[in-house]
Amino acid sequence: MAWLLLFSAIVLEVLAMVQLKLSEGFTKSEFSFGTIFLFILSFICATFAFKKIDIGLAYALWSGLGTVGIVCAGFFYFNETANLLKLSCMLLIVIGIIGLNLSS
Repeated sequence: MAWLLLFSAIVLEVLAMVQLKLSEGFTKSEFSFGTIFLFILSFICATFAFKKIDIGLAYALWSGLGTVGIVCAGFFYFNETANLLKLSCMLLIVIGIIGLNLSS
């Protein structure tokens, strides 16, 4: 259950960041409220996940996979440029997360 909550927190964080971009600096209220709501849900899920999963691993997954998710959302949803350096750095993040997981 803790792992499901952690991955829910990651997905909710990515969705919140997309909403944050769409809010245009909190000038669009519907996206602004969505941002706040999704961040609250993400923190709630993360809080319960952190009770059962080692904090270092859980936070590495939350922040690392969240970062990869946001970069992918930028590529596909906001037409940001994907290049070899960005993709390589994302791969390094994933490798680091795998390494932390294997060392736990």
